[in-house]
Amino acid sequence: MMKLHSFFRSGASYRVRIALALKGLAYETVAHNLRTGEHKQPEFLRLNPQGFVPALELDDGTVLTQSLAICEYLEDAFPAAPALLPADPALRARVRAFCDVIACDTHPVQNLKVLGRLRAAGLDEAGVNGWAAKTIEDGFAACETLIADQPGPFCFGDAPTLADAFLVPQFVNARRFGAKLDAFPRLLAAEAACLALPAFKAAAPESQPDAD
Repeated sequence: MMKLHSFFRSGASYRVRIALALKGLAYETVAHNLRTGEHKQPEFLRLNPQGFVPALELDDGTVLTQSLAICEYLEDAFPAAPALLPADPALRARVRAFCDVIACDTHPVQNLKVLGRLRAAGLDEAGVNGWAAKTIEDGFAACETLIADQPGPFCFGDAPTLADAFLVPQFVNARRFGAKLDAFPRLLAAEAACLALPAFKAAAPESQPDAD
């Protein structure tokens, strides 16, 4: 059985849990508490030298890192329905671009490491939270426009794709930091459609064995 090295509140881990759940794939959760630094221990750094979760350990011992790479591996290795990327090459690229806005340009700039550095540089807590909220609002503004021409109820049509798997966890962070969300009705509608599905409920932070 695959092992997912994860932390229940990690947005990147949440993305992978959604993809696994949508694909109906069984896995074992190996929790690493980011708040106590378990991800910095030598045994975990041997799995992922960046010290980030998630990491997916395959049956043969191969370890995959980076949430988008893991999700694309799941799509390639388990191509049976439901597909998480569209068949049309141009639309596939658009889904990937949407994911990149979140995974490359939004989430990393407001993750724990960056926020810690802001505090260390002297920014007060209100300033740190404001930084995170503005970063998310900017990313969501781009995402809202990227899917403006797409039918719902999900980001790219009538079934969830990787875009939805990346969007829903980012909403958790958005609300945590007090981002203003009224300007993103299309994203909010996609989130609501996702949260009605059993796979998204099973992948939610509060449903994980290490949740507290």
